[in-house]
Amino acid sequence: MSGRGGRQVVPRPAQHRPGPAVRWVADGPITCETIAAVVGGSNRRAAPAFDGARLSAVLALLSDTDDGAAVLLTKRSVHLRHHRGEISFPGGRMDPGETPWQTALREAHEEVGLNPDTVRDCGQLTHLNTVVSRSYIIPHVGLTDEVLALEPASVEVEVVWWQPLAELLAPDTYHSEIWGEGPTERLLHFFDLEHETIWGATAHMLVDLLDRVLSAAD
Repeated sequence: MSGRGGRQVVPRPAQHRPGPAVRWVADGPITCETIAAVVGGSNRRAAPAFDGARLSAVLALLSDTDDGAAVLLTKRSVHLRHHRGEISFPGGRMDPGETPWQTALREAHEEVGLNPDTVRDCGQLTHLNTVVSRSYIIPHVGLTDEVLALEPASVEVEVVWWQPLAELLAPDTYHSEIWGEGPTERLLHFFDLEHETIWGATAHMLVDLLDRVLSAAD
């Protein structure tokens, strides 16, 4: 352990400032049943922000524990060309003829050895664009009946773990930042865990999920 947030170096630009404060209050554990109720059948779409965007899909896999739902996360290898050492969901480029769900399951099998037959499709989170990898990402939420014992099955993945959603809501875990100024200004989300920092596209998708669940609880 290297202290809260881990050793990851976030490439903050010279122009950045604090963003809005945390807005979530959970009255009790978040369960997969609650998640299914707010995500199922909901496909809030964006659109590619640039020509030639690479179509990708990721799998946000969740399972219930004694303390509420947990989500499967991976740490990318530090030897990769893009997003090295960052926290992510299993996922990758869509092959010709694949649906986003098929891509998400295939990539999860290749990266962490997930058996596709153990997962049921819950719906999609909001699609998003990423600037660095020029990707258009379709996040699929999947549910499984047990916390499966999964481990890296690809050189792209360094670590695999189940992250309790409750820990993402703990005091001083979440914060946001505004990077850039004027037309290039953008809001970024961060979850500073005891051993890692979740930020970028993965944090964006987790915020989308938590916003839906906790807004529905109001």
